[in-house]
Amino acid sequence: MLLYLHGFASSPESLKAQQTLAFVTQHFPKLRVHIPQLGSEPLQVQQQLCDIVESELARGEPLRFIGSSLGGYLSNYLCQRYGGKAVLVNPAVRPYELLEDYIGTQVNSYSGEAFEVKPEHMQQLKQMDTEVVEQPANYLVLLQSADEVLDYRQALWKYQSAELIVEPGGDHSFQGYERHLSAIAKFLELNAIE
Repeated sequence: MLLYLHGFASSPESLKAQQTLAFVTQHFPKLRVHIPQLGSEPLQVQQQLCDIVESELARGEPLRFIGSSLGGYLSNYLCQRYGGKAVLVNPAVRPYELLEDYIGTQVNSYSGEAFEVKPEHMQQLKQMDTEVVEQPANYLVLLQSADEVLDYRQALWKYQSAELIVEPGGDHSFQGYERHLSAIAKFLELNAIE
């Protein structure tokens, strides 16, 4: 099972999600892939993701995660809670601080749907934080230094014992993500779980 998690106010229709799906469909056609639309309420998202993961665990499926930005933060939470391996792409490290600037009405850039970011969401996100990265060998972290949304050095510090790919330049979307899909598949051992 591969679970791809998009970032804040994003969608399963995002470029990286679709590139991941196309790559997996072509190279690992039997692999079960989940790319859920994540809601705006952290507790609902937590329950949604735990339900997916627990369903896969009940099937005896190995757990594999790819998460971008806020999806990277959530992937870390799931990997620490349930095990498995994760690839984090320009991951948020402290989204409960970053998203304070977004409290109020926001609009999903894909669906156009308006949603509310509330102060209590920051505490809900903080409850999913993992200060110490257990089993850092289970993480591959892709960072670009010119990320205009997140300070890549936060992730560089937090995941310093994990496998890191740090590229100069780029941006928050992680330019050239598709170039890394073969390495991501190898790290996640997708051939072994198809």
